[in-house]
Amino acid sequence: MALSAGHLISIALTLLLIAAAGVYSGKKVKSAGEFDSGGNSGTFVVAGAITGTLVGGSSTVGTAQLAFTYGMSAWWFTLGAGISCLILAFFFAGPLRRHESATLTGIISREFGAGAGMLASVLSSLGIFINLLAQLASAQALISTVIPGIGLFPSTLFAALIMAVYVIFGGVLAAGIVGVIKLVLLYIAVIVAGILAAVFSGGVHTLWTALPHETYFNLFARGFGVDAGAGVSLLLGVLSTQTYAQAVKSGITDKAARNGALLSAVLIPPIGVGGILVGMHMKLHYPDIVPGQAFPLFIIKYMPPILGGIVLATLFIAIVGTGAGLSLGISTIINNDIIKRITRRFDEPKKKLLIGRTLIIIVLAFGLIFTIIGVGDLILVFGFMSMGLRAAVVFLPVCCALFFPGKIRPVFAKLTIISGPLGVLAGRLAGVSFDPLFIGMAVALLITGVGFAFKQKRYILK
Repeated sequence: MALSAGHLISIALTLLLIAAAGVYSGKKVKSAGEFDSGGNSGTFVVAGAITGTLVGGSSTVGTAQLAFTYGMSAWWFTLGAGISCLILAFFFAGPLRRHESATLTGIISREFGAGAGMLASVLSSLGIFINLLAQLASAQALISTVIPGIGLFPSTLFAALIMAVYVIFGGVLAAGIVGVIKLVLLYIAVIVAGILAAVFSGGVHTLWTALPHETYFNLFARGFGVDAGAGVSLLLGVLSTQTYAQAVKSGITDKAARNGALLSAVLIPPIGVGGILVGMHMKLHYPDIVPGQAFPLFIIKYMPPILGGIVLATLFIAIVGTGAGLSLGISTIINNDIIKRITRRFDEPKKKLLIGRTLIIIVLAFGLIFTIIGVGDLILVFGFMSMGLRAAVVFLPVCCALFFPGKIRPVFAKLTIISGPLGVLAGRLAGVSFDPLFIGMAVALLITGVGFAFKQKRYILK
């Protein structure tokens, strides 16, 4: 279905608004510290930074796609994300802000040594990069749906450039300010879409009676091990990702940081409900479409052109915002935990700021290359593993460093960092019927427990 002039005009104006906000916020950034972690963000900007990255293609287009096939089971992404933000607010915000290190891998390095920190930095960055490729490929797919006939390179290049504008000029501040604007637009988009889907379906009761209950109104439609694993993967993955730790550390006070995470916990789960209603409606009335097109086609068919254009642009920015936040996280890890260990030539604030921005360009350039040569399509198959891989690498070592300092020997921390992701990959290759994160975390927990017992035994023997 072709787009009207109203669609195109509102899409252009919405994208210009987002770009202007990114450039404006960038003018306020004068140092690497403001770029990487801010330190002067209020509650709404902290929430914007969290939701601006966490609420992307998976929370909107991906949720509608999964709901088209499995219904309520698609809620686990946004539901797990909301629960993780609650835990981030109540248990992790304070310890993270009190720690001197700017990054999660820096926390690991300070507790367990440079070797453990370097391993965590490389593996964590790789896990984040996998998700970045998935966002680039998702953005390219959305552009191709909206603008039929556009080539792979122009559409992917456009997505990468918008990601750069979104965050490169302002870092955490840009991610937060633009995230607030995006959150407002996205809420309007998803709530309106969900209401329209319910109305045009004849009400939720019609969906209830027309679709199989055992599948479409079952949170565990794909099996308890798969769906519960998806929720746990999101929960641990968020707590193990640099981007969300940066958002918390950017708060001007502990209260602002905590309230920003709490606000995110309240706001994120309802977004999934709108996507689920859209997916169910499209399954009921257009059962033969490609599931991934459920949300974009619903918008084009059912919404007035001006509103539809705003919603399409907002969905695009939702995907782009996630990719931009992930690229910022990779840049911060490399800048603080890898380059700084190799050379001290860039410690001066202005040089560090320049390196941080340059790294974002490099990361996005590599993402563009891999997506163009076709790796992006493969990554989409494994993209959901990204959160689990990050959790298997970072979660337990960070918890030990924050809550049990001095209780684990560095050698066991290194073994945990390596064995966790290997367990996840082994489970995936073995084709287990549940989320392979459980295997990776079980292996990592076992090694951590042995390390804890070994340390205590050593003290007793002394």
